[in-house]
Amino acid sequence: MAGIDPTLPIVKNLLLLDSEGKRIAVKYYTPEWSTVASQASFEKALWNKTSRTNARAEAEIIMFDNVVVVYKYIGDLMFYVTGSLDENELILYTVLQAFYESVTILLRQQVEKKTVLENLDLVLLAMDEIVDGGIILETEPAMIASRVTMRGADGEQAPVPITEQTFSKALASAKEHLARSLLK
Repeated sequence: MAGIDPTLPIVKNLLLLDSEGKRIAVKYYTPEWSTVASQASFEKALWNKTSRTNARAEAEIIMFDNVVVVYKYIGDLMFYVTGSLDENELILYTVLQAFYESVTILLRQQVEKKTVLENLDLVLLAMDEIVDGGIILETEPAMIASRVTMRGADGEQAPVPITEQTFSKALASAKEHLARSLLK
């Protein structure tokens, strides 16, 4: 975190827990929770503190364990974003909204534990697209989802660079491109 502009908003962690407080997908960006044991302890205490509130219609904001926590429940999942005590709650809320809305888009409105576990790669990639090293990169859910699925803004699958294709895929791609150019 050295060399980072002190006025830049920093996210401490993104958490996705199930309805029993068990870890599904988490990303920690600051050194406060450097061990898995300290992370598990924080997650359990946070879940115990928030599990009895009703954050389904709107997100809730609380101060907990010297951090600002913004959280929301969707189905059987609990989405959390945390920041330091002096962090702007609206910025953290925007990150939370980007987190759960991009997951909703990626999972085609099927936001439940089973679907998240089946598509964990997409959820983790979405988390990486939103925050990197604590720095907020993107908060537009449609843009996050399109980057995760590598689709262009118009919804078409982005072409895979020829250097990353197998020979048969490259040949098929070349045939398709040739056929398209002949039909024009």
